Amino acid sequence: MTSVAPSPVTPRLRTREARLSELEPLLARRILVLDGAMGTMIQSYHLTEKDYRGERFAGWPRDLRGNNDLLSLTQPAIIRAIHAAYLEAGADVLETNSFNSTAISMADYGMEELVYELNHASARLAREVADEFETRDPDTPRYVAGVLGPTNRTASLSPDVNDPGFRNVAFDDLVATYSEAVRGLLDGGADLLLVETIFDTLNAKAALFAIESYFDTTGRRVPVMISGTITDASGRTLSGQTTEAFWNSVAHSRPLSVGLNCALGAKALRQYVQELSRVSPALVSTHPYAGLCYEFGQYDESPGYMAGVLREFAESGLVNMVGGCCGTTPAHIRAIAEAVAGLPPRVPASPPPRLRLSGLEPLTIGPESIFVNVGERTNVTGSRKFARLVLAGDYEAGLEIARQQVESGA
Repeated sequence: MTSVAPSPVTPRLRTREARLSELEPLLARRILVLDGAMGTMIQSYHLTEKDYRGERFAGWPRDLRGNNDLLSLTQPAIIRAIHAAYLEAGADVLETNSFNSTAISMADYGMEELVYELNHASARLAREVADEFETRDPDTPRYVAGVLGPTNRTASLSPDVNDPGFRNVAFDDLVATYSEAVRGLLDGGADLLLVETIFDTLNAKAALFAIESYFDTTGRRVPVMISGTITDASGRTLSGQTTEAFWNSVAHSRPLSVGLNCALGAKALRQYVQELSRVSPALVSTHPYAGLCYEFGQYDESPGYMAGVLREFAESGLVNMVGGCCGTTPAHIRAIAEAVAGLPPRVPASPPPRLRLSGLEPLTIGPESIFVNVGERTNVTGSRKFARLVLAGDYEAGLEIARQQVESGA
């Protein structure tokens, strides 16, 4: 009688629910590694206009070169290869190729109608590659973070220096396109949602509102990660907030993590990551860029240098997740993963309960506070005049009332 060798059994893939049930215990044990720059890797392929167009968009009436998110539809093999390279390097979390997949950003190419499809395809590609790696190594879950970028407009600042009140995007428009993006990312298989590279907190709040609305409507909830951008040595976001004020503005969303990415490079970000670590009960992440960009797309922070800086962050107990932004490559991620391996993750802060408000600066009110003067006249239920101005849309006059109260000490 001839015996037949049993067929190899393919490990059953985790469901999203099973994967997420492992996430918090995993984060309690070790520092997780985010991937590196998608755009930097795409540039290394030296793609032409024809490459971006593919067959489907060969006759598109606008130039498409530079629309990196479109490559999820026209060059999926390249996006897969980039994701695989980062997982091979030691990344635990892949970011989807969807940074600009909003109607506002896609308007530059006349592709507003593709928002859902772009997000869905980008999440599906990342999830398929992550599943391949989980099949090879079933003991290690790989996560896909659905990326919601900042768009190329700002809701809280005027692009016209001669008209400070002018806006070229409305909060409701941001909510609408972020809602479509969220639906595409989660339908495509994203495990997490990452609102990142936040230079305008109002844009981020629109994304967070869209996310929470989706959760309420569907009854389906996934962890949310938030990552802001300090734009210069003043230590503020582009819309003017300090690190602590930024945290106060987004804390209501109860994120899994809050962090900083992109600008300044790893070493210059340290003091602001330390500030987040001090004030945030959420986990803290950072994925800085690889320094200054010189000619031919080269950046000045080597894998070894950047890994050494981030290792010091970890040794100082500042971080729970680390990775890379612009200019980082699989070599950077491999060096970073090796540098933080075995180091304990940050223990989240436990700030005492206080009233924590934010404008450009944080305002914390507690038992130790002295008298706090509140401008009650800027309240539609407390001032008939102010209510009339708001109902009439006369915001300039309403702001004048606010200005008067601030000048009087409010």
